[in-house]
Amino acid sequence: MLRSSGPLWHQNPDDDVTQSISPSAVRWVYKERKCPLQALGVRYLRESLSIEVHMSVLKLRGFEIHKELLNYAAQKELVKVVREIAKAAPVFSPMTPYGKPMTVKMTSAGTYGWYSDAKGYEYRRSHPKGMAWPEIPPQIMNIWQSVSGVQRMPECCLVNFYGQEARMGMHQDNDEANFDFPVVSVSLGDEGLLRLGGTTRGGKTDSVWLQSGDVVVMGGEARLAYHGVDRIRFGSSSLLPKGGRINLTLRVVD
Repeated sequence: MLRSSGPLWHQNPDDDVTQSISPSAVRWVYKERKCPLQALGVRYLRESLSIEVHMSVLKLRGFEIHKELLNYAAQKELVKVVREIAKAAPVFSPMTPYGKPMTVKMTSAGTYGWYSDAKGYEYRRSHPKGMAWPEIPPQIMNIWQSVSGVQRMPECCLVNFYGQEARMGMHQDNDEANFDFPVVSVSLGDEGLLRLGGTTRGGKTDSVWLQSGDVVVMGGEARLAYHGVDRIRFGSSSLLPKGGRINLTLRVVD
């Protein structure tokens, strides 16, 4: 179901020529999406701000972003399995510890589901209504195996549903027992503006638009980096008939 790893660039794939390009050009392409990345005309990019593009992978602040890793057929299949997850474990709007409901609706699959209420954030073995979470479908596990670089399998697949006004504030994924394992995030549907920061709150950030089929790996220096979704570009994808964005986040919990 994964897209084959064919060349993204105009150059001959056997050509070893490298070319530098300003980070502003890369940010413009990924933020504005007014031209494809191929228009940059480079096969490999590296510069002093740790922005790197190799084939269809963008590396920014340690985040590894596999652009359009999933083709349209794979995305449609994932939407089907997500709907099955939501049937078995209905979506809900959790409360934050600050007493406000999250704008993102969610559910989970796997041994654990992620949960939030006035007491804080935690993983739970059962849905708020009492039923066990469904198993993580093999189509989702296949993505983890393709990009995570680890043998350990995830124990939680958090499913977030973003409506037109939904967003996700800057946060760390730090509720897991072991930070040696990466977090893998899959984007489906409308584009989302991902903001990337450092391992401490505040300071300079970078942003990149995620399109349907993009897969992000947060490991190494990015494992505990702050990140969030500022907004979605509603109606930018035809994958979901009513619009919106689905984000799948795979995590090793124990």
